[in-house]
Amino acid sequence: DTMGCDGGTIPTRDELVKLKKKPEQIDRDVELRARWAHCALTQQELKPPIVACELGRLYNKESVIKHLLNKGDAQSDLASHIRSLKDVCELKLAKNSSYDPSCLGKADSYVDTKAAQYMCPISGLEMNGRHKFLFLWKNGYVCAERSLKEVPEAVRSEWGKDYDADHVIIINGTGDEMEEMRKKMEQRRAKARKEKKGKKREIAESSVLNGESSTSSSAAKVKKEKDTGKESKVPLVNRSEIAAGVMAEAKAAIKQGPGFKTVAENPKASKTYKSLFSSSAKPREKDRVSNWITYNPYHYAS
Repeated sequence: DTMGCDGGTIPTRDELVKLKKKPEQIDRDVELRARWAHCALTQQELKPPIVACELGRLYNKESVIKHLLNKGDAQSDLASHIRSLKDVCELKLAKNSSYDPSCLGKADSYVDTKAAQYMCPISGLEMNGRHKFLFLWKNGYVCAERSLKEVPEAVRSEWGKDYDADHVIIINGTGDEMEEMRKKMEQRRAKARKEKKGKKREIAESSVLNGESSTSSSAAKVKKEKDTGKESKVPLVNRSEIAAGVMAEAKAAIKQGPGFKTVAENPKASKTYKSLFSSSAKPREKDRVSNWITYNPYHYAS
């Protein structure tokens, strides 16, 4: 019988024993370029304005706006923590002068896959994923972690008074770094909610206090007017004396006889006495606003 391996061939172990296949490894350069030069939502090339979330992922601002407008059509939970544009920060990036994008589409030109469009403005390190980069959530200023360690004064002078260690976010961090940033994000949001509730409570309390103070001041004013006998701006008058004066004028007019066409024409008659008759100016104005069909001769009197 023929068993094979004739002619002096010697089989190796790999040919006789089946080994477990190694998982296919992704090219590191390709992976880094996908994370650092493309939008995390759409995988399109990053173009200004570029924003980052509180977890350190990079996005095109236009893509984030479209995502917010079409939340119901979202196929991934990658950006579920972005509820509005307040949940992203527009980055202040320094351009890399040595980066030439024109050679990317040419077949006969050398393409440096490690070249990046942006770099650290202090150390000059390229933002290609081989160096850890940070940004400050309050103002979006971006720099390399090495710059913060080696020349912290220069970085803090750029960040200014907004610098806060709790608001420093790592761009495209590792799994453990992402979990740490997620915890910080939840703490910041909880703190913001608490402050918002506190402000609402303060506004409500101040409005109640203002209402009580205005009510108490008005009550005190009324009490003071009652104590002084001045409840209104109109001075207090004895009505019986007015009635007696009007009656006296009426009796005098009857004795005198009809000297004038109307009581309103009598210069000696008081205003109170004239107001009792329809020929006075006060009743005449009242008649003018009555029903226009009603005939009133005093309406046309001059």
